[in-house]
Amino acid sequence: MSPVLAGVTIAVVTVSDRSAAGTRDDVTGPLLVDRLAAAGAEVTRSLVPDDVAEIRHALEGAVAAGARAVVTTGGTGVAPRDVTPEATAPLLARTLPGIPELLRQRDAHLTPAVALSRGLAGVTGGSPGALIINLPGSVRAVESALGVLPGLIAHAVAQLDGGDH
Repeated sequence: MSPVLAGVTIAVVTVSDRSAAGTRDDVTGPLLVDRLAAAGAEVTRSLVPDDVAEIRHALEGAVAAGARAVVTTGGTGVAPRDVTPEATAPLLARTLPGIPELLRQRDAHLTPAVALSRGLAGVTGGSPGALIINLPGSVRAVESALGVLPGLIAHAVAQLDGGDH
């Protein structure tokens, strides 16, 4: 049996002022890259500060370069510089609210703070479209999301390509 994400190109975008400035190591970006690659994906990685224009540029660039899915990590909270959802929203032709709902439900028993996550998920316009998913910047949240993301991404990409449910 082939890996679930075989042949799927995924871009991982870490959103963090401190990591972009080199004052803090990016932990969640490499974690996502390693685990998605282990599931068979071809993965690229970038790092941008918490800035709407830079985040949007990274997302648009990843999709233009052929990524079928873009997974962001960081910038989904309520702090003044947490702007990943604002950068993502204009790029989504169709939202998929079930993905962030599922991810929050998975961790709600651990901390009620998951209710403060504002991450979005959806599909870009155009053909065939790309899936964008915003994840929090915490290792625990990313680890939990990785329990379901490979299968969800594979299924969504197959549907975007005209596959059956």
